[in-house]
Amino acid sequence: MAQLDKDAVVDVLNRLLEAELAGVVRYTHYSFLVFGFGRIPIVSWLRSQADESLLHAQQVGEWITTLGAYPSLAIGPLLDSHRHDIGAMLKESLDTEGQALALYRQLLGLVEGRSVALEEFARQMILAEEMHAADVDKMLRKPGDVQGFAERQT
Repeated sequence: MAQLDKDAVVDVLNRLLEAELAGVVRYTHYSFLVFGFGRIPIVSWLRSQADESLLHAQQVGEWITTLGAYPSLAIGPLLDSHRHDIGAMLKESLDTEGQALALYRQLLGLVEGRSVALEEFARQMILAEEMHAADVDKMLRKPGDVQGFAERQT
C-alpha cells in the first residue's frame, strides 16, 4: 500500500471539521427562522441536519486525533443571505453541502489505496452528502417538477 501523506490528509480533515461545525450552527440558526403552517416538520428536519453535522464533525475529529494531529478550533464560513424564506435557506444549504462534498472527494483522493479505513470513511461521507444534496434538490422543486433543481440552474 502506498504511503499516506498525513499532513495533507489532516489539512483536509481539519477543513472538513470546520465545515461540519459551521453546518451545526447554520442549520440550528435556520431552525429558529422558520414560520408558517409547515414550521414543525421543517424545524425538525433542520435540527436533524444540525445533529448529523455534529456527528460528522465528531467522526472527523476522531480521525484527526487518530492520525496524531490536533483538531482545529476554527469554524467554517457561515453564509447568510439574510433572506430567511425556506427556499433561500435550502439554496444556501445546497451550496455549502457541495463544498463539503468536494472536500470529502479530495479526502478520498488522498487516502485511496493508502488507508482502507479512511477510504471507507470518505466513501460513507460522500454517500451521505450526495443523498442529502438529492433531498435538498427535491425540496427545492415545485410539485410535479421532475427535472432536478440544480439542473435548471445551469
